[in-house]
Amino acid sequence: MDKKIKVLVAKPGLDGHDRGAKVVSRALRDAGMEVIYTGIRQTPEQIVATAVQEDVDSIGLSCLSGAHNKLFPKVVALLKEKGAGDVLVFGGGIIPDEDIAGLKAAGIAAIFRPGTSTEDTIAFIKDNVNLA
Repeated sequence: MDKKIKVLVAKPGLDGHDRGAKVVSRALRDAGMEVIYTGIRQTPEQIVATAVQEDVDSIGLSCLSGAHNKLFPKVVALLKEKGAGDVLVFGGGIIPDEDIAGLKAAGIAAIFRPGTSTEDTIAFIKDNVNLA
């Protein structure tokens, strides 16, 4: 039996709008992935603790509040501290063009903005998660 890709979908910070995160979570589940959705208003520490405890392959972070430049890199840094630096981290939400290069330099593998198809997100995860 093939191992399912396990993805944690999280909403760091004070952002309370989670419709997009729920749509992505359902699409990933429907594509055969195991999905854990943490809900809104999670700290980077909570997200990483859950990711490590659940031994996830990937983390999808959603942010609409504008705090992505602080929160997303913090998650990546904490994963490295916990020995989980191999977890694929991607982000989504209202992310300005000028912030994307900095987020990628901080270890965010991809940014998916409004209008991205769930098929593109699914393909990215399948192409970039190492299940070995």
